[in-house]
Amino acid sequence: MIKKISLPITDEDIAGLKAGDAVLLSGKLLTGRDAAHKRLVESLDDLPVEIKGQTIYYVGPCPAKEGCVIGSCGPTTSYRMDPYAPTLMDNGLKAMIGKGTRSKEVVDAIVRNGCVYFAAIGGAGAMYSERVKQAKVIAYDDLGTEAIRELVVEDFPVIVAVDSLGNSIYR
Repeated sequence: MIKKISLPITDEDIAGLKAGDAVLLSGKLLTGRDAAHKRLVESLDDLPVEIKGQTIYYVGPCPAKEGCVIGSCGPTTSYRMDPYAPTLMDNGLKAMIGKGTRSKEVVDAIVRNGCVYFAAIGGAGAMYSERVKQAKVIAYDDLGTEAIRELVVEDFPVIVAVDSLGNSIYR
């Protein structure tokens, strides 16, 4: 059974998710990769975006072709955000979307903060771009494709990779 979740994700939504669940996300989420994560952690006292309650997708989308909202936007490898993810979760981030395993420190922070880590399908960037209905840069424009964007997505398919209890599809 596929679960449908409207973003922003709630604590109740997260509590109802188990590792391996298939989920369709709809609503607003943020994007960011390692350069943006580093800046966010360095500027916690003066963040350019609200991270409390947010979902962040680890992606650096390709430029949009004419008539398209966004270019190909497949997930990037999540471990590059591992040095920053626990701090962001401790400051309110609720969900992350990427690909691949997470460190013990990240899983511990997921459990400590009642968060969730979703896996997106690598190599499916074109399909994911079709699920993006709006996209705009909202911070760190100088980072180019790694700038923080706000995306509005509809039926964005993910799998619960690590649930709020620390259960993982990778174990």
